[in-house]
This record gives sequence, structure tokens and C-alpha cells, in this order.
Amino acid sequence: KFSAILTAGLAGLQSASGFYLPGVNPRSFKDGDPIKLKVNKLTSIHDEYPIEYYRLPFCQPDNGVIMENENLGEFLSGDRIENSPYRIEMKKPMYCEQVCISHMGRVEAKGVSRSKVVRAIHKDYHDNWIVDNLPSASKVEDDNKTFTRYFQGFPIGFVGENDKKAYINNHVNIEIEYHEVEAAAGSYRIVRFTVEPFSIAHDFEPIFADDDDGEIDEEASKSAKKAKIKNPIASCDYSIPEASRKHTNYYMVTKAGPGPQPASQKVLFTYDVKWKENTEVSWASRWDIYLSMDDGVPNKVHWLSISNSLVIVFVLTTMIAAILVRNLRRDYDRYSRVATDEEKSEDLEEFGWKLVHADVFRPPSYPMMLSVCCGSGVQLLSMSILTIVFATMGFLSPARRGSLIMALLVLYVLMGGVAGYVTARLYKTFKGKSWQKATIMTASGFPTIAFGTFFVMNLLAVSKQSSDAVPFTRMVALLLLWFGVSTPLVFFGAYFGFKLDAFEFPVNTSNIPRQIPDQPWFMGPYFTAAVGGVMPFGACFLELFFIMSSLWMDQYYYVFGFLFLTFCILLLTCAEITVLFNYFQICGEDYRWWWRSFTTGGSTAIYVYGYSFHYFKQLEVNSPATYVLYFGYMALVSFALYLITGTVGLLSCLWFNKKIFGSIKVD
Repeated sequence: KFSAILTAGLAGLQSASGFYLPGVNPRSFKDGDPIKLKVNKLTSIHDEYPIEYYRLPFCQPDNGVIMENENLGEFLSGDRIENSPYRIEMKKPMYCEQVCISHMGRVEAKGVSRSKVVRAIHKDYHDNWIVDNLPSASKVEDDNKTFTRYFQGFPIGFVGENDKKAYINNHVNIEIEYHEVEAAAGSYRIVRFTVEPFSIAHDFEPIFADDDDGEIDEEASKSAKKAKIKNPIASCDYSIPEASRKHTNYYMVTKAGPGPQPASQKVLFTYDVKWKENTEVSWASRWDIYLSMDDGVPNKVHWLSISNSLVIVFVLTTMIAAILVRNLRRDYDRYSRVATDEEKSEDLEEFGWKLVHADVFRPPSYPMMLSVCCGSGVQLLSMSILTIVFATMGFLSPARRGSLIMALLVLYVLMGGVAGYVTARLYKTFKGKSWQKATIMTASGFPTIAFGTFFVMNLLAVSKQSSDAVPFTRMVALLLLWFGVSTPLVFFGAYFGFKLDAFEFPVNTSNIPRQIPDQPWFMGPYFTAAVGGVMPFGACFLELFFIMSSLWMDQYYYVFGFLFLTFCILLLTCAEITVLFNYFQICGEDYRWWWRSFTTGGSTAIYVYGYSFHYFKQLEVNSPATYVLYFGYMALVSFALYLITGTVGLLSCLWFNKKIFGSIKVD
């Protein structure tokens, strides 16, 4: 029965992970309606600093570049969405339309410094275009096969195999698939957007003068034709009637074409637009192929991850049941049994965890620091759970760019009241008096670390002229959220926390602390932390790989149903392993469990940070700034995880100790 319920629950979560609620209304187009093609940042897996599209000398719109970002989350994620000069009209095919003539920079040669376009091509930067809120898929073709990739955009160029020189992709085939709206004849919706890039060395003669040759003829510059192509391929031969022309294809470019276009000097940019009706894909499911990366990661891989996690939980739970339940039952029988006259005469000395009943709830060292860490941990835990739940329900669709970061930011700010409350209750329990200082540390502790890290990374992004650089006005918005919303909520929660009574414990604490006997080496803090983090990390490391790929390799991650299960299993294993070590510790008459439980539970984060070193090899980067960016942000994420899992470990041990000491009689 339990297995049937579990299977049904997992199936429900899996279906929830694919539920699509983008938060935007479908847009319909009629024949000839203009369709905006927007451009986004240029990205590369070899350099973690994206570049703004128009920092390279690409064609710009006649009416100027207009930023089309909508929210703070887009800025924080590095998105810089802008308009483009590419004209597209619904269901109107286009053949070798000319965009502009642009100067790519100096010729690539030995002993000459490379232009920024050449450097970007050698670093394998990719374009990320958007049509009707759909990101561009990339179509790649060679002599043997054709395949389409639904992440990371399409390359701006390539490096020649023989001469190792950079060539620019100056022609694109824009392929758009659509279907007719059933309820509205003559209206269409876009369901696919694919770009196939080509490099064509057009031999052309400009029709109008440019900045280098003379004054610009404004009327001529706005015309469709920018140049006369002397060596046109079939699709660019304007002498052929449009009805008889064919779209640019692989054979035209590679077999009958003039060769690839070097990324230097003046370059003519052109494009085709191809339309194809697709009745199989509905508008609501058009993102599915992006989220699954065209089944690049089968669901069975995630099921394998869940199965692995469940096995670990089962083994750990069985071990805890075998050790704790049996030993605790034996301890209860021994402590509750009335001693016989013979045992009293022999004056047998008691042993075990009952001996520390007068010290087990003694306040720890650095009580304010522990209270602040637990308050911040509960704040981060609440933020994480709510975000994953909203994402599992489909409210944080990738169609709403930046929504995930905005959700994390807003929920963290709103959970400030929870952080203040938990800090106040714990600090009052520890008999702390400096409640104002504790509250200020809660409001400013982790946010200062996070904002300081972000500020340093932003300075690096500015120095690299990256689109990751957040404008000053957006930085001010972050500070307003911190000091204007989060900090007052922390004080609000702390006010109610300090008004309530401290936690009540089942036993009293003596005035004189008990002497702690020598402990075996395997019960030391370093060993327990090292062992305590292994099983929780083993329960989540497979899913961690996909999350890291989403963060650092621009891949989509949207199986939040699996993530929710994995996160619950992670918290459960942290709680179980920490409780087990806590029992061993108090059995050894060592009552200093407060900090030990926090570090044992939080040690999972150390393994996560260690795993980030292994994962870094896949990025193939050698820039010092990228090292700082990657390991700086991974250290911040690992520290946040340390606070979350450490808090779970401490609260679990607090509950466990209250239960067992509340069930015995103490003279």
C-alpha cells in the first residue's frame, strides 16, 4: 500500500514539473503583421561573462537601440533584451534580405592584436535571439546529418579547421513554425523558432556611401538593398523572380558558394525567413522541447536520481531504527527500573545519556552567533521551499525571464520576519540580553555577505564590459529591498519572538557544569562533520549536476517536481544523520551538542563546494576573472546551504533531546 501511494505521489510530482503556466497571454498574428525579433546577451561556455549584443559591431535598428527588459530579475541574470533591425512579417517568406554593411575590424594576422569580434568567435560566443518570447533554437548541418539544439543559442561564427582563423556567420535562415487558431480563422500563433547560421563571403559593392566613403544618403540607407552582390548564390540572385527562388541551404553555401566570410573588414549581413505550418504543437506546449532539451536528458535519469536518494534514506532510516529504537528502549527500561537491594548495596554507578540531564540544555558558547545562524538558516529554508513549491506548480515559467530570481529575492525579503522570530526565541532561550545586537546581526549578517560578494562580482563584470554588470539604479533597488523591507520585517519578527517565553526544557540545568570525559577519536567534531555530510550529499549529487549545468552552461532546468523530492530527501537525511551522531555524543556524556549538531548537518555544503571544483573542469575556461566569478558564487551558495542544513540538524537534535529527556524521571 505504501509503495502504491509513493508511486502515485511521484507520478503527480512528475506531471506537476511539466505543468505549463507561463503567466503571459498567447499572441495571435494575421497575415502580414510585423513580428519583432529581439536580441539578448551573447553567451559562451568558455567565458562566464556574457557580452551585450551591440558591443560587437552588428547591424543596429534605424531608430536606435531600445532596451526591452521588464524586471529586476532579468538584470540580475544578465539578460539585456533589445530590439533588432531584422524585419519579419507573418507568413511572408524572405530571400537573402540585406540588413546592413558593418565593419568587423582589422584583418586577423600573426603579430596583430585580434579584434573584439575575432576574440568573441575564438571564445565560442553564441547569439540568443527571441521571437514572440521564444528563444532561438540552433540548426546545424553538415555533409552527413542535420540536428537542432534547443539551448545556448547559435554561434556568431566559427574557427577554420585548417587556418585557425575566425569566420563570421553573416547570413541566417530564420525558420518559424506556426499553427492557425481554431477559434479565430486567419489568426496564427508561433510555436517554433529556429535559426540556421551560415558564413557567406559576399563580394559586394555598396549602393550608398558610408562613414568611410562620404556623406550618408538617408533615403538610400533606409532602402531594402544596401549593396549590389557581384557573386550571388542562388537565393541572393535578385535577377531570379522571387516565385522561382529557393531559400539558402547548405549546398548553396558550401558547394556552390564563394566560401566563408572572414571576421574582418566590411561584411554584408543577410537573412532568409522560412515559414512552416505545424499543427501538432499547441501554443501551451511550445516550451516543452526547450525544457526537455529535445529529450537530451531523459526522465529516467531523474528517476534514477530519486531511486538512489530513496535507497540512501531507506538504509539510513533502517540503521537509525535499529540503533536508536533498540538502544533507547533498553535505556528507558534501565532508567525507569527500581533498583533492588542487592544493586543498591553494590552501589552500581549509572552510565549513559541520563547522566548529562543537568547539562544537556546548557546554553552553548557564542549563543548570539548560533541564534543568528539559525535565524538566517530558517529564512533561507523558507525561501527555498516556497520557491520550489511555486516552481513545481508552474508559476515560475522560463517564459517569464527573471521570474525565478525575482521569486528568490522577494521571498527571502518577506521571510525576514521568520528569521527575526527564530533568532529572538533561541537567543532568549540561551538567556541572552543583547537582543538589539542579535536582531541587527540577523538583519545584516547573511545579506551583507551576499551583497558584498555580488558587489565584487559586479565590479569584475564592469571591468570586463559584460552584460552581467548591474546598473547603479538596480543596485539601489536591491538596497531598498534590504533596508526598506527585509530589515523592518526582521525587527518585527524579533519583537514578537522576545515577547514570548523562552523554550521550556523537560529538565533543569545545574549551576556547575559537569566534567566531560575524554572522547574517542571517531567522536571528534572533524570526523563527525566529515561522515555526516557524505550521505546527504550522496542523496542529491545527481540532481546537483543538472542544477549546475543550468547555472553555468545556460541549460534549462524545469523538473522542479524531482527537485522538490530531492530537497525533501536531503533535509531528511541531514536530520537523521545528525540525530544519530547526537545520540552517540550524549551517550559519551558530552553535552556540547548545540554547535556540533549545526556543523554536522551543515557539512553537506562542504561536499557541494568540493564537487564544484570537479564540475569546473567541464567549463573549459582559463580566465582569472572567471575563476573568481565561479568559485566566489559557489562559495556563497555553499554557505547558504550550510546555514540551511545546519539549522535543520540543530532543530532536529533539539526536538530529539527534548523528547528523550522528557520521557525519563530525574531525581
